[in-house]
Amino acid sequence: MASNKKVLVLPGDGIGPEVMNQVVRVAEWFDKQRIASFDLTEDLVGGAAYDAHGTPLHNDTMLRALQADAVLFGSVGGPKWESLPFALRPERGLLRLRKEMDLFANLRPAIVFDALIGASTLKPEVIPGPRHHDHPRAHRRVYFGEPRGVEMLADGTRRGINTQVYTTPEVDPRPPASASSSRAKRRNKVTSVEKANVMESGEMWREEVQKLRDSDYPDVELAHMYADNCAMQLVRNPKQFDVNPSPTICSATSCRTARRC
Repeated sequence: MASNKKVLVLPGDGIGPEVMNQVVRVAEWFDKQRIASFDLTEDLVGGAAYDAHGTPLHNDTMLRALQADAVLFGSVGGPKWESLPFALRPERGLLRLRKEMDLFANLRPAIVFDALIGASTLKPEVIPGPRHHDHPRAHRRVYFGEPRGVEMLADGTRRGINTQVYTTPEVDPRPPASASSSRAKRRNKVTSVEKANVMESGEMWREEVQKLRDSDYPDVELAHMYADNCAMQLVRNPKQFDVNPSPTICSATSCRTARRC
C-alpha cells in the first residue's frame, strides 16, 4: 500500500489559522471515511514565525517544505508587523517559499455559486460558469530582480527601485504549458497577458509564449492581451476567458504538486 502523502500546514497569520483549521477538519474527514489519508504536520510562517524565531521563515521550516509532497499556506501579515524592516516582514516568508520551492503556476478556478449570484455587483447573466486563471509566479522578475532597493539621492530625495528581468530560460515554458495542457478540459483557448506595448520584457514574454504554442500546442487557440485591457475584460465579459497565463504573481495556496500539472 502506498504511503501517505506528507503535507506541511503553514497557517500563518490573521484569518490563516481559522481557515487552516477547517482544511485540517476536511483532511481528517477523508481519513475517517477511508477515502484518503495524509501525514499532516504544522509549522510557522510570516508574523507568527517572526514572533517565535525572529525571521518570517525559519530554515528548518523551509527544509520541511522542500521535503513535503505539498504545502498548505494560509496567509501572512497584519498591522502588528508593518513596522518591521522590509527583509523581516511576514510576506518575505511567502516569497522565499515560492522561490526555493520553484513554484511556477498558480491555478485559480473562478466559480460562482448560484446561491451567491445575487451578491455580485455584476449582472447575473455575466458571471455564471467556471473559468480558470493560471498566473506564473515571479522568480527573478519584479519580486526578485536586481538591482532593487531604496537609495538616497544627492538632493536628499529617495528613489525606490524594483527591476523586472527576464532571460529566455526565465520565460518558463511550464506555466503556459500548464495552461495549454489543461485547456482540453474546457474550450481549448489560452489568453496570454502582458504589457508588450510599453515594456520590453512584456514583448519578450509574448514572443516566447507564441513560440511555445506554435511548436508544442498548434491546436490551441492563443490570444494576446494587454494587462490593463484584461482587467477591464474580466469585469466586462469574463466568459471570454478560458485559461489565462500571465507574467505576474499572486498570493494563493502554495502547492508543490503544481509542478506536476
